[in-house]
Amino acid sequence: MARRQSGFVCQACGAVAAKWNGRCDSCGEWNTLVEEQAVAPGPARNARKGRAFVLSPLDGTAGEAPRTGTGIGELDRVTGGGLVTGSALLVGGDPGIGKSTLLIQAAAVVAQAGGRVVYVSGEEAVGQVQMRARRLGLAQAGVELGAETSVEDILATLEAAAPPRLFIIDSIQTMWTDAIESAPGTVAQVRASAQALIRYAKSSGAAVVLVGHVTKDGQIAGPRVVEHMVDAVLYFEGDPGHQFRILRAVKNRFGPTDEIGVFEMTGAGLQEIANPSALFLGEREQGSPGTAVFAGMEGTRPILVEVQALVAPSPLGTPRRAVVGWDSNRLAMVLAVLEARCGLKFGGLDIYLNIAGGLRISEPAADLAAAAAIVSSLSGAALPADRVYFGEIGLSGAVRKVAHMAARLREADKLGFASAVCPGAGEAAAGAARPALKMLNVSALGDLVASIAAGGIEAATG
Repeated sequence: MARRQSGFVCQACGAVAAKWNGRCDSCGEWNTLVEEQAVAPGPARNARKGRAFVLSPLDGTAGEAPRTGTGIGELDRVTGGGLVTGSALLVGGDPGIGKSTLLIQAAAVVAQAGGRVVYVSGEEAVGQVQMRARRLGLAQAGVELGAETSVEDILATLEAAAPPRLFIIDSIQTMWTDAIESAPGTVAQVRASAQALIRYAKSSGAAVVLVGHVTKDGQIAGPRVVEHMVDAVLYFEGDPGHQFRILRAVKNRFGPTDEIGVFEMTGAGLQEIANPSALFLGEREQGSPGTAVFAGMEGTRPILVEVQALVAPSPLGTPRRAVVGWDSNRLAMVLAVLEARCGLKFGGLDIYLNIAGGLRISEPAADLAAAAAIVSSLSGAALPADRVYFGEIGLSGAVRKVAHMAARLREADKLGFASAVCPGAGEAAAGAARPALKMLNVSALGDLVASIAAGGIEAATG
């Protein structure tokens, strides 16, 4: 018979230790080791004999996985065209960011289309979910609600009727199963509960959506193995100071992982933003030094955002370098290139860089826009309001070409911009598909700095 033994499991990473420590040796977090009962392997008397299964050739003709459209275009874009039948999706985000609102809106659309939808909440009572649905005008959608945390009771309720098309659990951290002797929310309970729900999704064909809490670092709480178990992981991001919400895929077995969906939080729920560029540039202050418009890409979608920079004398012995919405390491690299290759000095200056609108960008193509904004703030010369910037800066000071140049230029042209400052190979990279937009090519960062200081880039680019 299997005998039980205790171990200490880290609640942050899932690592197991033989004795309690104040600090986890695997992830370095403090006070996260909790004692849990585990089942040690013993003699298996009634071990089930394995059964043979059919192996398929590599050149098989498997069709496209069937999907269920949610009726929310931005959500379907991020998932790759809708929720795949029999898949498991994990959605994480800060408290109050709008996860439950987004999912109840998607559940209502699927239910109104004739599919059975079950929404089980482990954090709120049925009455609270009904109040949210009434506030959103979705009370008549036909979604079946439940408030339960026992996985066995939930699965028994689902198996008593036809499998639902969409099944939502809010949240996975509140679920518990009798198979594990530990408190709800622990690593073992989260892992076992997720495994049971995912097994039901694969066997029944229902699309299961699990809501996950996030830690202070922005990562989904609980063991990382849960992210490996599910088919897709989405993060719902947003700045509390802005009404914009960004839905981003970090894992997707059935679609791309570089797409984003943009929403706006309103009194009537989350509204889709069909043109995020116009939204991010809607409150742009034109004619002010230190601002440049960056033509970026998020997946297959071009997005224009404003890059703001402020260079000011520092009263401190060590000047500050503050970044919001961009990688601080890339800012340090751009500043080093400006000093080493262009002769600018930032030793006694504080530098602040901000991506307006609450969007976070990570692609290297933002280097040129950031450099233009910094030089503009340093010199006090305002950049042209109808111009966009994009390009990667090398350590030698060369401006390198980036991907999707034609798409970036078309988006800028659509929003009324007249010119674009881009790498010197921009004409060839953009191809014949580029719009009627004046392209001002730069091959070295020094050309951009000299042109901004002189008040115009046309002379430097010819």
